[in-house]
Amino acid sequence: MEIDDSLYRQRYVLGDVAMHQMAQSSVFLSGMGGLGVEIKNIVLAGVKQAVTLHDSKQCETWDLGSNFFIRKDDVSCQRKVEAVCPRVAELNPYVHVDMLSSSLDDNTDLSFLKKYQCIVLTEARLNLQRRINDFCHSQSPPIKFIGCDTYGICARVFCDFGEEFEVSDPTGEEPKDIFIQSITQDNPGVVTCMDNHPHGLETGQCVVFREVNGMDELNGTLRKISLSPHSFTIGDTTQLCPYAHGGFVVLVKTPKTFKFETMEKQLCDPQVVIPDLSKPEAPMQIHAVMLALDSFQQQHSRLPDICLQDAETLLKLTEEVNSTMRNKAPVNSELVRCLARTAKGVLPPLAAAVGGLASQEALKAITGKFAPLQQWLQFYIDAVEVVRPLQSLPDEDFGDRYDGLRACIGETLSLELQKLRVFMVGCGAIGCEMLKNFALLGVGLAKGSGEVCITDPDLIEKSNLNRQFLFRPHHIQKPKSTTAAEATLDINPDLQIDAHLNKVCPATEGIYSDSFYSSLNVVVTALDNVEARRYVDRCLSNQKALLDSGTMGTKGHTEIILPNLTESYNSHRDPPEEEIPFCTLKSFPSVIEHTIQWARDKQFENAFTHKPSLYNSFWQNHSSAEVVLQRMRAGESLEGSFQVMKQLSRRPRYWEQCIAIARLKFEKYFKTKALQLLHSFPLDTRLKDGLFWQSPKRPPSPIEFDLQDPHLTFIVSTARLYAEIYNISYTKKSQSIVTDETAKKSDQIKLTTSSEEEREAIEQLEKATATNCITPTLQMSPLQFEKDDDSNGHLDFVTSASALRARMYSIEPADRFKTKRIAGKIIPATAAVAGLVALELIKVAGGYGFESFKNCFFNLAIPVVVLTEPAPVKKTLIDNIYFSIWDCWTVYGHPDFTLSDFMNAVRYGIEPTMVVYGVKMLYVPVMPGHSKRLKLMQKLIKPSADRRYVDLTVSFAPEAEGDEDLPGPPVRYYFSSGGEMP
Repeated sequence: MEIDDSLYRQRYVLGDVAMHQMAQSSVFLSGMGGLGVEIKNIVLAGVKQAVTLHDSKQCETWDLGSNFFIRKDDVSCQRKVEAVCPRVAELNPYVHVDMLSSSLDDNTDLSFLKKYQCIVLTEARLNLQRRINDFCHSQSPPIKFIGCDTYGICARVFCDFGEEFEVSDPTGEEPKDIFIQSITQDNPGVVTCMDNHPHGLETGQCVVFREVNGMDELNGTLRKISLSPHSFTIGDTTQLCPYAHGGFVVLVKTPKTFKFETMEKQLCDPQVVIPDLSKPEAPMQIHAVMLALDSFQQQHSRLPDICLQDAETLLKLTEEVNSTMRNKAPVNSELVRCLARTAKGVLPPLAAAVGGLASQEALKAITGKFAPLQQWLQFYIDAVEVVRPLQSLPDEDFGDRYDGLRACIGETLSLELQKLRVFMVGCGAIGCEMLKNFALLGVGLAKGSGEVCITDPDLIEKSNLNRQFLFRPHHIQKPKSTTAAEATLDINPDLQIDAHLNKVCPATEGIYSDSFYSSLNVVVTALDNVEARRYVDRCLSNQKALLDSGTMGTKGHTEIILPNLTESYNSHRDPPEEEIPFCTLKSFPSVIEHTIQWARDKQFENAFTHKPSLYNSFWQNHSSAEVVLQRMRAGESLEGSFQVMKQLSRRPRYWEQCIAIARLKFEKYFKTKALQLLHSFPLDTRLKDGLFWQSPKRPPSPIEFDLQDPHLTFIVSTARLYAEIYNISYTKKSQSIVTDETAKKSDQIKLTTSSEEEREAIEQLEKATATNCITPTLQMSPLQFEKDDDSNGHLDFVTSASALRARMYSIEPADRFKTKRIAGKIIPATAAVAGLVALELIKVAGGYGFESFKNCFFNLAIPVVVLTEPAPVKKTLIDNIYFSIWDCWTVYGHPDFTLSDFMNAVRYGIEPTMVVYGVKMLYVPVMPGHSKRLKLMQKLIKPSADRRYVDLTVSFAPEAEGDEDLPGPPVRYYFSSGGEMP
């Protein structure tokens, strides 16, 4: 079966085997309420055989606030499954989606379920869940079973995948090459890692040996290991030849078998996941109260009403259930009462979080990929904090879409959500999920003077469709932001949405100015890179809450930034990824990751992004070609002129010259560089401690050009990219015309000396001066690496360049799929993070205290969910003044204001030791000549034309000698006393 690589980007995380298993599987999903439709990811992911949706209930107005696939016209005129089924089918045209509307109860014949590989139940009574679970468990092979529920502020997920469920890849981590320093000839033999590098292995795992010299018998063999931190033992090596040098080991992933019990056996002695380590008793407390709720429904045929009597009844039932547990936890009476008064309600973000987790468990069930949940996940994610007191909850329904929400958080907080003015940056996978949550919660309603402003400069690609569920095939190449806005209004027409197509960066500060931020209540980021997040941390200077989230593979995080309560995003940095040394990338690659990063960062980014950008920047600063020509003729050196001269002198003018440049690049990268390196370090070069060319160093082998792949792909893709940055027209037909004659002639563009380059550049400048034209003659078009567009040639270049370099260094090349995963940093997102963020948004709207908020980290492959408190803001004391990063000192200047005046303005009994503007040090006393700057100010700072102020950083002398300088708060310096432009 062929896999549509342009659609299923998760292929790079799951692998082809898992994708084929999904395509041959059938899933039965019961319950089309808010939780059931959140398990939409099984359709997006590509469960092709069949996905059967089941529900027998009618659509109600209430459903509009929890089910994003139900519309106003559906209410009271058709069943939920009839309204939902065609809209779910639209998510993925490859998946067969059908529906079933007959009742499913204690008397139903369950034999029809035998054709499914996985059963997912939502909105089902516990007795029915137990019956169907017993049926699934008894089948051979067992049918995988998932039961999940949300009642008000509580949720639970249960999994039973049979008594022997084999998982091919329990962790999802990519095995890495571990290079060897030495191997002892002993029993057991000890393998020491290169430079005592931590190996990250576990006792009992198996590794395979490669390229070992001396102890050659180990090569290709599989050995089980035992550990110490920087070495491991591999059994008896006394009969092997002595180890000489080199070699590496690779972890061999071995299947792991998981054992599950039925729900019946698990009820009294559940195996639970503890998401919040500060509340280890919480899962068992929720387990008891949810079982008590099941008993309440069994006895009264309804859920509790909002009254003290039902709350006390539920509390009594909880105490009775708890007494039967083997591992008891104290009954949480507040949790019981909260559940009693909210059980009828629906909290859409909680349904999103649970649905996202449950859908991942369903995919694990049918693929055997990643460790499954064992066996209960029960949580309220501190959602108790969003529940209003009993007196504030409505006694009766309003009869609109928000009744389910009001039952959980009350009318007052619901109105606060409607008034919110939110700015969301990014409309990708997480952004689409967030907009859906905004629509269901009623965030930013026009009638409440609220608004949701969104921005994203990207267009929709085909590969976006299986993660960004608001988009459909007919949306391809349309803007993400405006398309997402239209789809969101289809869910809730009452929202006020303002969609932009801008990046949020220094170039758009005129749009997203301080006055813009001042009108907001909260900022939400749905970005895929750290640099953009750090810039959006401008919320710090504007005193606005920031809700951040992100995913990487199976991992996800949420982070809450609150004014005056928490640290900012830039206050901390994640542990840096291990940097690949420059010399390794340049000359000594040893693993495929090195060649891929070389192709993307050192070649694509340098040649097609960095150099064209510097070239354009030069002409922005020197807009007159005539002036540049005069200054060059006068022998004046201009910053950046050397690179500009090279670009001008080597500029191709037509497609054939682009091919010639590509052919020269092939010769340079894959032949000349190898010959130069071998000339400098011949194969027999020896150092004091042995051979120069020993592991992990690999000697290169020059490559002779031919017209086979990947040689030809490299030539065509490189020529195409040069044509694009130099604005040279070409067609697909011209790309295919790469004959032996055009490709092998490397003398069409000759290598020039610096003096020849200068003469050629001056000729180009003279032509530009004569025509009084800088653009397009002198302008270039920088490219940004785009992983999602398979037609742009970017990935063709990186894949072919990486493969050629890998062959040059005897490294096994990576295919296109692996290259895309590594070079593109594939980030499949889930609904779970968006649901968790939206829960925190409710708390922000309610003005809750610091202790109510939670950050989250999860890894769905293990699976692990960890909830933690945000990092509290740090306060600094200087001369009896406390301040934090959220404080800002303001200094108003005037035309004659000096740096000395500024220093006096911020001097609070302690001497300022440094004043910094961006990355420029304005004043450091020990720096030569800086004392002269004390009489200056306006000449030291050159702000952009539309800025009335600049933000400066000031450090102060420490209290004790030898201590580090004390960082001061941000200082906003206005150029005039009234804040006007100077």
